[in-house]
Amino acid sequence: MNDLKRDNREEQENEPQKAGSDFITERIKQRPVNKVKLLRKTLITAAMAVIFSLVACLTFLILEPVISNWLYPKEEPEPITFPAETEEMLPEDMIVDDSQMEEPAPPVEVKLEDEQIARVLDSIVLDIDDYSSMYGLMAKVAEEAGKSLVTVTGSVSDVDWFNDTYEKKNQTSGIIVAKTEREILILVNYEKIIDAENIMVTFFRGSQAQAQMKKKDVNTKLAILSVLLEELDEDAAEMLSAADLTATSSSRTIIGNPVIAIGSPLGNGDSVCYGILTSNSNLLNAVDAYYKILTTDIYGSQKASGVLINVRGQVLGIIDNSHNSEDMQNLVSALGITELRRVIERMSNERDQAYLGIHAMDVTSEANENLGVPFGAYITEIEMDSPAMAAGIQSGDIITEINGEKIGVYWDFINTMADLKPEDTVSIILMRQGPEEYVQMEVEVTLGILE
Repeated sequence: MNDLKRDNREEQENEPQKAGSDFITERIKQRPVNKVKLLRKTLITAAMAVIFSLVACLTFLILEPVISNWLYPKEEPEPITFPAETEEMLPEDMIVDDSQMEEPAPPVEVKLEDEQIARVLDSIVLDIDDYSSMYGLMAKVAEEAGKSLVTVTGSVSDVDWFNDTYEKKNQTSGIIVAKTEREILILVNYEKIIDAENIMVTFFRGSQAQAQMKKKDVNTKLAILSVLLEELDEDAAEMLSAADLTATSSSRTIIGNPVIAIGSPLGNGDSVCYGILTSNSNLLNAVDAYYKILTTDIYGSQKASGVLINVRGQVLGIIDNSHNSEDMQNLVSALGITELRRVIERMSNERDQAYLGIHAMDVTSEANENLGVPFGAYITEIEMDSPAMAAGIQSGDIITEINGEKIGVYWDFINTMADLKPEDTVSIILMRQGPEEYVQMEVEVTLGILE
């Protein structure tokens, strides 16, 4: 009996140990993962990250220039201006007023016999060395002016018949017209580089840099290229200088003077030709403007480019043979610098040209006296869909005033238009022929952009 009780007591004492042992060895089953829900959360998190990044980038792009300008304000570049042209002395300018003349000293009579005059003339002998020396001096002028010349190369990629890629290049000559603290401005005919994907400029002594087209003029087919100074070596940039644009090309006194064609007058680079300026009376009648064409006796290429300079090294014109008549296609011609100077200044400052849309000419003294035609800008043609046509201006009208500025000749109109801006509304006084006489009219015109 005692043994039975002892056995029961031992079993009762051992039961808690077994229960505890069973609890410790019990396995905990993990909750199953909801893969769809997890994927959804992952996608939402990734999408939010992308949206946050885009918002951050957009905010940075918008605010960065504002903050940069606030922390490091940039000074506005000074507007580019060109000095006024140097006036050629006219014959009438050589005549002084009596009040300006001093009492002349009594003349000393020197009588030379014909034989003495002949001996003096015979003593003046010009040989081949003198001839060579004269052209040597002109060559030095051309060399000095050539420091402002550049070669502009426009390249574009294309594909041939065999699907092979090749690079097509066109070259033309340009001229440095301005040098600022941050860039060099180059004037060039843009027809050969208008479709170029890459524009490379080669300067004096071979230094090169990438260029960007800054502004172009559809009337003259000229453009201003910009090269940042930071893209050039300091020594190379120091040697570069702008050309002298102060010469006059519109005066009759320059006819018959020697000129030098530099750049590519023969169609290939770095060529130089000498000749005589034969005429500056031909005109290129363009929209709202005209340009005098300088002709020479220099035989060159029909694709010539470069500049005409005088014996002082001053630029007289930008070579352009595309306006030559059929019988003088190979004679080097140029657009005169006098009419181009304001166009170059406008493009250099990235200003748009105000557009009225007329072709005009001067009223001659004979037409004024014999036919009673008022002086002003006589309109010969109106551009289609132009502001002038929209305002009711007609061919045969004569512009005599713009915003109170008197217009006596077509050049007055051109100068006045150069000071106006696109979208300006101007008041124009016209004279229109009536049944018996010319009648004054006033029209309001909102100018457009010449492009």
